[in-house]
Amino acid sequence: MTNRDTDDLTPPILPPRAPGLPLPRFDTPLVPRNSISGRALVAVVAIMTFLASITTGAVILVSGAASEWQADVSREITIQVIPAPGRDVDAIVAKASAVARPFRGISEVRAYSKEESAKLLEPWLGSGLSLDTLPVPRLIVLKMESNPAPDLAQLRKQLADQAPGATLDDHRGWIDRMRAMTATAVGAGIGVLILMIAATVLSVTFATRGAMATNKTVIEVLHFVGAKNGYIASHFQRHFLLLGLQGGAIGGGGAILLFALAGLISRWFTGTVSGDQTAAMFGSFSIGMTGYIAVVGQVVLIAVVTAWTSRQTVNHTLEAMD
Repeated sequence: MTNRDTDDLTPPILPPRAPGLPLPRFDTPLVPRNSISGRALVAVVAIMTFLASITTGAVILVSGAASEWQADVSREITIQVIPAPGRDVDAIVAKASAVARPFRGISEVRAYSKEESAKLLEPWLGSGLSLDTLPVPRLIVLKMESNPAPDLAQLRKQLADQAPGATLDDHRGWIDRMRAMTATAVGAGIGVLILMIAATVLSVTFATRGAMATNKTVIEVLHFVGAKNGYIASHFQRHFLLLGLQGGAIGGGGAILLFALAGLISRWFTGTVSGDQTAAMFGSFSIGMTGYIAVVGQVVLIAVVTAWTSRQTVNHTLEAMD
């Protein structure tokens, strides 16, 4: 073989790239846009965002309903007169009403009749039942003023002295239990959101590593010719940011449509027994503007977490290659 033939087989030596020159631009993206893994990640992000939005909406509904219940209950107190052998219930009710009506801080006194007290049990026991043999308590509802607030201890003492058999219930225990239930619901919602964000981070990490493995040759060449880690990571960050926004918009949009449909259905059933009971428990099923803003914020948060996770994964992988 001649020297000339040997020279033809020797690969040319490329001059080093001058520092500061921009890297070449690619006609095709470094990370494929329509890969199977990309579509799978969009589906995962959409599901996670949908579940997170449903959880957030449920927490907002429970918190709002609990706040309304507490506000209504905190403005009222109840005097109960339980029937007993030899006890003149009507006389005790009249006397307790007379004690409470002029009391300082009480704005309104309403004594329920026997029929009205029994009717309060119909949502739980049904209608048409004979409650004559049951010791259904007679109720006196007192509405309180915020300023000045009534001295409940003094009112309780006067009832014990002048209307024996009448007991005052300020619903404090019920309000405390309601506050505890609300705090538990909010805590559970926050815990679910943290778990969903963690699952999204893991999914994005595996998807990023899979995309890097698919384009390993191109990444190694770019890394060899001097491309900085931030340059390569920015391509992945942009790609996964778009995937996160796409999946988040699908999941968040689905949750918004679901809440809007639930609110519409609840308005259709307004005035019915089931509709009134549902409204009493959960309100109008409307999360309001605050809820919708929270859902949109979650979509943005999921997209940012997706992009940040991808960038950190690429940077850690490239640093291991150095």
